[in-house]
Amino acid sequence: MLYTRKGDKGTMGTFGCDQRISKSSAIAEALGALDETNSFLGLCKIKAEKEKLTLPSGVSFAQLIHGIQENLFVVQAEIGGSKMSITHEKVKEIEEVIDAIEKELPPIKSFLISGGTKLAALFDTVRTITRRAERRVIEVAESKTRKKFLKKEKIGEHTLAYLNRLSSLFYALARFTNHKSGIKEEGPRYE
Repeated sequence: MLYTRKGDKGTMGTFGCDQRISKSSAIAEALGALDETNSFLGLCKIKAEKEKLTLPSGVSFAQLIHGIQENLFVVQAEIGGSKMSITHEKVKEIEEVIDAIEKELPPIKSFLISGGTKLAALFDTVRTITRRAERRVIEVAESKTRKKFLKKEKIGEHTLAYLNRLSSLFYALARFTNHKSGIKEEGPRYE
């Protein structure tokens, strides 16, 4: 069933939570931003599959992205009231990928103008979407009303770290995609 009519009055249910919440709440906003991140990653994954790009480890971009999509569902479940949470190991996995990519790239000398390949531009876009999702999750973490809906006292420290690393990863992937395509990075001239 694609509709339940339960949300017709502006409320929604969440994973692992019996109460309904307002669709205008900080929790609903965070869940929506995470869903948007996950959906946009689907576009990145399709483009990465077509280009058959791989990380320095040999893992395909598409495999990496799929794993991130799975992890974002865990984050959404946690924000929605589940006892699930991202582990420290998941944060370390992302850091290891970033570190491996960084070894392949020239040092960053300034801000970079988005573009180059279509996939690089998609990664830059999902980076900004992820940063917004992170801000929305922090808003939930700082909210005084979160205890009313969440079964946990607070959002896991690794969950916040994971979201923070994701935006760094997408920046690294944008740069790496252009690097592998032979596209020179361009910084703003500030003229």
